[in-house]
Amino acid sequence: MSLPLEASTELFRGRHFHHEIVTLCVRWYVTYKLSYRDLVEMMAERHIDVAHTTIMRWVQRYVPEFVKRWQRHAQPVGASWRCDETYIRIKGYWSYLYRAVDREGQTVDFFLSEHRDIAAAKRFFAQAIEKRGISQKITLDVYAASHVAVSELQEEVLCRQHSLCERTVI
Repeated sequence: MSLPLEASTELFRGRHFHHEIVTLCVRWYVTYKLSYRDLVEMMAERHIDVAHTTIMRWVQRYVPEFVKRWQRHAQPVGASWRCDETYIRIKGYWSYLYRAVDREGQTVDFFLSEHRDIAAAKRFFAQAIEKRGISQKITLDVYAASHVAVSELQEEVLCRQHSLCERTVI
């Protein structure tokens, strides 16, 4: 992954290390299952002395910026989504993974949550729609919360598009 020269000089201005070292450490941390201390050892093999806390700060600083830049190059997904959720263990903690794929198996979006409920499903679908647009067809499993979340989002989108819906409080 390389950034245009003008973008890299502006993004990495004032850093002690060269932008390629910073980018490499952040990319390896995000892509592979490496700890900050593993990365320190890998950099030491290349005669680069860096602290694990420095790499941690790089990850915190640059991952959001890289995500924004990578999203520009994301391939468009199909209009038909298949969604599911499962319970997985991540770094010793159990979480629910919500995931949607298109017809070709390309990931539309994913979302991790501590809870498996309507609110989590709604956040997942809202996030996926925000990133990828509205799907023409969504295939769900039998879990009722996902069906309720999609129905609520459909109502909200229709209300925004047509501005005919009135909310009454009883």
